[in-house]
Amino acid sequence: MRGRRGEQAAVEREGSAVSDVGRLIAGRYRLAEQIGRGGMGTVWRAEDELLGRQVAVKQLHVSPHLSEDELTTMHERTRREARSAARITHPNVVVVHDVVDDEGLPCIVMEYVPSTTLGDLLKEGGTLSPDETARVGRGMIAALRAAHAAGVLHRDVKPGNVLLGTDGRVVLTDFGIAMATGTSTLTKTGEVVGSIDYIAPERVRGRKPGPASDLWALGATLYQAVEGRAPFRKPTPIETGYAIAVDPLDPPRRAGSLAPLIEALLEKEPERRPSAEETERALRGPASEPETTVFPVQGQDGGRTTTTTMVLTTNRSPAAETPPGPPPRRDAPTPQRPNPVPDFPTASPPKGSGARKARWTAVGTALAIVVVAGGVYAWKADIGSPSASAPSASPSFTPSPVPEGYRLVKGLGVSFPVPDAWKIDSDSDGKVDNTQEVRYLDPTKMVQLSVNVLDFASDDQVKHFEDVEASLKKEVLAYERTRMQETTFRGMPAAIWEFRFKGRARWFRAIDLGFGNEGDKEYAIYLSAPEDQWSRYRPIFDKVRDGIRLP
Repeated sequence: MRGRRGEQAAVEREGSAVSDVGRLIAGRYRLAEQIGRGGMGTVWRAEDELLGRQVAVKQLHVSPHLSEDELTTMHERTRREARSAARITHPNVVVVHDVVDDEGLPCIVMEYVPSTTLGDLLKEGGTLSPDETARVGRGMIAALRAAHAAGVLHRDVKPGNVLLGTDGRVVLTDFGIAMATGTSTLTKTGEVVGSIDYIAPERVRGRKPGPASDLWALGATLYQAVEGRAPFRKPTPIETGYAIAVDPLDPPRRAGSLAPLIEALLEKEPERRPSAEETERALRGPASEPETTVFPVQGQDGGRTTTTTMVLTTNRSPAAETPPGPPPRRDAPTPQRPNPVPDFPTASPPKGSGARKARWTAVGTALAIVVVAGGVYAWKADIGSPSASAPSASPSFTPSPVPEGYRLVKGLGVSFPVPDAWKIDSDSDGKVDNTQEVRYLDPTKMVQLSVNVLDFASDDQVKHFEDVEASLKKEVLAYERTRMQETTFRGMPAAIWEFRFKGRARWFRAIDLGFGNEGDKEYAIYLSAPEDQWSRYRPIFDKVRDGIRLP
C-alpha cells in the first residue's frame, strides 16, 4: 500500500510540475523550468520580474500525512537553510536572495547557477581525474571554510549538493539541514538526518557533529569522484551505516597523489582528520609544482596521545634507489598476559555469519536512527571504542583465498600470498637482528614485503615497536610516525605501526603489524614502498595480512 501511495504521489508531483510552469510566486517570481528535484523539494529556474534577472526557487514538498509538529519542523528547516546560507558570503556558496510564502509554504529564492551537479556527473559509476577532483575539492573546501568561519555546519555535503557551473565555478548548495552554532537541533534524540553514504562515523554513532564531520563527507565525495562509488556503500542503508562505523576503508586506487588526503579525511575518529586549512593546502598540490605537504594531527589511540602525520606528495620522479630494509627487530622480554584491546582496525572481519554476529553483539554498542530517502532505519553497531574488549577470534579462522595474480609461498613455518612477479631477496634467508626473516621485492626492487618471526612474543607490542622506532630514527635520514596503536589480530595481542622515512633519494611509507600470544612466537608483516606510489602498493599488505597461514 505504501509503495502504491508513493507512486501516486510521484505522479501528482510530476503533474504539478507541468502545471506550475509560468506560475507567479509572491507576485514576483515566475516559474520557467524545473531544474532539480529531491525528496524534500523542487528547484525551479524562474524570472525575477521586479529586477529582470534569473533566479532559482526552491519549493518545499509536503506530504499530506505529516503531523502538525512534522510540518512545523519542515518549515523551520527551510527558514534555517535560508538563514544559514545567508550568513555566508563566498563565491563557492550559493547566494540566498529571499524567503517568500507560496500557498502557506516557504520558498527559498537563490541565485541561479547554470550548472550540472557533481552527483549527476558521477551517476552509474562515472569518475573524474585526480586533477579535476582536486579542482572540485578546492571549491568545496573553500565553501566549507567560509561556512565554518560563519559558525555554520552543512551536515549534508555530498555530490548532489555540489554545482559545477558552466563557467567552471564550483558551488556548494542545499543548507537544508545545516546547523548554526548556538541554535537548537531539529532532530530527535538519536536521530541523524542526511544521506547515509556521506554521514561521518561519529554521527552514525549518535555523537554531536562538528566541522570534522563535514570534512569526512568531503572525503567521501572526493573518494566517489575518483573511484566511481561511495567509500562504504552496501546493499542497504543499515549495512552502509554499519560499514561507516566499523569497517576499514578500501584504499582508493585511482586517486593518484590525492590518495593520502582522502584516506586522512576518512579517518574514523574526527580528531585524526586534517583541518580545513590543511585540506585546502593539500588540494592545491595536484595543480601546482611538485611538493610534499605534511600535516601533524593530534589524536588518541587507546588512551595514548599520538601524532598522525598526513602526507600528500605530488609529481615527483626521483632517481632510482634500493629501498631501505625493514626496521631492526629486538629480542622479546619474558612474555606476560596483555590487557584486552580492540580488534585490529584495518582488518576485514572473517567471512561468515559468526564473526559478523560477534561484532554486532559486542560490548559497547550505540543505537542510531538514520533518516534517508525512503524511510527511517535503526540498527545497533559496534562503536569501535578503544576501551571496548574485542571479540575473540575463532580457533578455526580461515585465511582468505590466494588472490588472483598471487602465489602462496612458505618459509619460517608460515605461508602467505605474494604477487606472482615478486622474487625473494637472497639476503633474507638467515638470521637478521636475532629474528628469522624472509623478504620479497617487486620487479623494480623499490617495494619490499617481509615476514619476521621472533622466538618469543613481546609482553607489550607497542613498547616493542617504540624501541624499534628509536633505533630506526638513527638509521634513516628523516622519520615521521603516522600511527602506532595497540590492537588485536586473530585474537592475539598486536600492534600496528605506520610511518614515513627518507631514503637516499626519496621518501618511503611503511606499515608494520606485530602480533603473538603469550608463550608463543611473535610474527610481523611489513611493507614499504615509495611514498608517491603508496596508494598502489598499500593493498598488497592487506592481502598478505588476510591470507597468511600460521602454524
